[in-house]
Amino acid sequence: MAQAQMNKDILNDINGIEEQVIEWRRYFHENPELSNREFKTAEKIATHLKSLGMEVQTGIAITGVVGILKGDKPGKVVALRADIDALPVTERNNLPFKSTVTDTFLNTETGVMHACGHDTHIAILMGVAEVLSKNKDKIKGTVKFIFQPAEEGPPPGEEGGAKLMIKEGVLENPKVDAIFGLHINSGTPVGTIKYKPGGTMAAVERFVVTVNGKQTHGSAPWTGVDPILISAKIIDGFQTIISRESPLVEEAAVITVGKISSGVRFNIIPESAEMIGTVRTLDPNMREMIMRRMNEMARDIAKAYGGSATIEWQNNTVVTYNDPELTAQMLPTLQNIAGANNVNLMKATTGGEDFSYFQEIVPGFYFFLGGMTPGNTTPYPHHTPDFIIDDSGLLLGVKTMTQLSLDYLNAQ
Repeated sequence: MAQAQMNKDILNDINGIEEQVIEWRRYFHENPELSNREFKTAEKIATHLKSLGMEVQTGIAITGVVGILKGDKPGKVVALRADIDALPVTERNNLPFKSTVTDTFLNTETGVMHACGHDTHIAILMGVAEVLSKNKDKIKGTVKFIFQPAEEGPPPGEEGGAKLMIKEGVLENPKVDAIFGLHINSGTPVGTIKYKPGGTMAAVERFVVTVNGKQTHGSAPWTGVDPILISAKIIDGFQTIISRESPLVEEAAVITVGKISSGVRFNIIPESAEMIGTVRTLDPNMREMIMRRMNEMARDIAKAYGGSATIEWQNNTVVTYNDPELTAQMLPTLQNIAGANNVNLMKATTGGEDFSYFQEIVPGFYFFLGGMTPGNTTPYPHHTPDFIIDDSGLLLGVKTMTQLSLDYLNAQ
């Protein structure tokens, strides 16, 4: 079914709120909150949704907010999702709305920053909510707005994110028929969109390696067992699993150690060390092989140097899988809104997204929105202190999410 062009009244409504959407984005950027701690963020979202007259649910998965907008005509239910948490990153730029927030993460004092663009996702979806609430007469069915906490993963020992929202019934009452989501991208030019049917983003595992040695004086290493040295050997060994054992011509895979903790003093070889990292895979067989070999390698390398090592695993996401039929159905919408030449097929990435858990339950479509100033040849990656997004890309996000909702519901 061919998608309709955007209604002129709706387009005028969208163009009229661009300044407000940018203002929201800058507020959230300047006031970021870590996963499962997004209390002020959630309060501002809920206040806005209530002001639009829709049914609002709060406290879903600790800090999640859900708004339900019923159209004037009966029909299916489409969900739109935005993630709302920030990262333990200290911002390093001169933006007038730069974050100076600090907090404690894993017992370490750190800056807090929207270094992945979730602030833009919140602002875009708040804008969509405002536009659609003004146009209920054009909605055939129901739109459920899901503002999800802890996409970056809940703190250790806590539940959170999409998994907990699903567990608490976010896809029910009313039952969701399809779900859409987007992610801003600092390396994709403003005005363009990237998408992929099928497997789009990787499954994500979090691992913790505990290495046990024997403490001794730093001047006499032969009287102890050095867990820091063993950790270095294990990290080196892990990389050979990717470079020498993984069939990378089939799918990409990554092992990254992102944190190492050990020792208290320069002249003491400590008793233990801890490494925390992530594994990214796009193929279930490769996932099983990599995890098995990491367990074996950590154990055997530690033993070879006189110590011991164990790994604890936590699954953070499954593969983000765009339903091929839904993707094909909605592709003309993206092309109508952005222009066919600005909607490009992409390859799978080793980034991860817990939006994937929603897609396990209902058909979902997740795409990437340009946030890079056109002509920029050196964009900063996500999750870095210099990460930056061009605000002029937000309006296309509002347009696409609005029209995706209408086209999906009106195709019944």
